[in-house]
Amino acid sequence: MDLFAPKHLLLILLIVLLVFGGKKLKTLGSDLGGAFRGFKKAMNESESEEQAKQIQGPAHKDAEFPDVAAAKPQPTESKAAPHA
Repeated sequence: MDLFAPKHLLLILLIVLLVFGGKKLKTLGSDLGGAFRGFKKAMNESESEEQAKQIQGPAHKDAEFPDVAAAKPQPTESKAAPHA
């Protein structure tokens, strides 16, 4: 016996329609569709941003290294309590 047979799906749809009502299902469907559209739009925007970054290329050459002295952390004074 197949779980997703057309008769079973129709029976499930009928039960859901009776429980929630037609107006609630219409609202739920439109909200779900809007969420899918928003997700697709966000995915397409992120892909286009990645493609634009790839087209522009790297901001600096690979052979150049940043100034190492500027990256060194500054020593801080520790205020440790004296031991007795």
